[in-house]
Amino acid sequence: MGKKILVQRRGRGTSQFRAASHKRKGSIKYRKLSKIEYSGKITGVVKDIIHDPGRGAPIARVLFEDDLKKVSLVSEGVRVGQQIEYGAAASIQINNTLPLQFIPDGTPVFNIELTPGDGGRIIRSSGGYALILGRDKGKVKVQLPSGEIKEIPQRCRATIGIVAGGGRTEKPFVKAGNKYHAMKAKGHYYPRVRGVAMNAVSHPHGGGSHQGPPRSTTVSRHSQPGKKVGLIAAKRSGRKKGRK
Repeated sequence: MGKKILVQRRGRGTSQFRAASHKRKGSIKYRKLSKIEYSGKITGVVKDIIHDPGRGAPIARVLFEDDLKKVSLVSEGVRVGQQIEYGAAASIQINNTLPLQFIPDGTPVFNIELTPGDGGRIIRSSGGYALILGRDKGKVKVQLPSGEIKEIPQRCRATIGIVAGGGRTEKPFVKAGNKYHAMKAKGHYYPRVRGVAMNAVSHPHGGGSHQGPPRSTTVSRHSQPGKKVGLIAAKRSGRKKGRK
């Protein structure tokens, strides 16, 4: 009869596959946009720098002058007790947050918004940063870590500096147990066995006298969970015409 394959078991949402979100320290988002930030600035103080389980970069507890408490990503070089600023009039210093239109070209930034007020969407992993290249027609050109150049609305906010915790991925895990616990914190299943290495009862790609899918790996989006593996709802399959 076989058994439920991995994608079916993951759909049940048991503790084996669930991320430990109850351990998170809070949502890493900017303050809600206010009129003060468009022309002036709001200051805050870094009260503590802490570890957030499941996140590679450290985070800071910040207390603002209006008594608002937030957790935010930390830039390299930030210390406890340091004052940070939010708003258009903020100085160009590490860990200060400004709209992209007020940040000079060549400045490294992180936690960039894609639409004004969304709280920060990209460049949030440890050691990550983007570079401001220029501006044109209400958009700011930003070079992402991948090398891609993206145009972002100039009113979107970003934090100056490089995300703390860089070099984290250079340290080897050494043993499988360390890798397992690192993946467990993010809700990632580990170790992950290839479907072609399984028996036919355990996976649609399993079985046969050699390792390889026994049939096409393109499946319908409306397939039942036990068959929904491989290229799901692929737009096309096979070799493109004109290619050898």
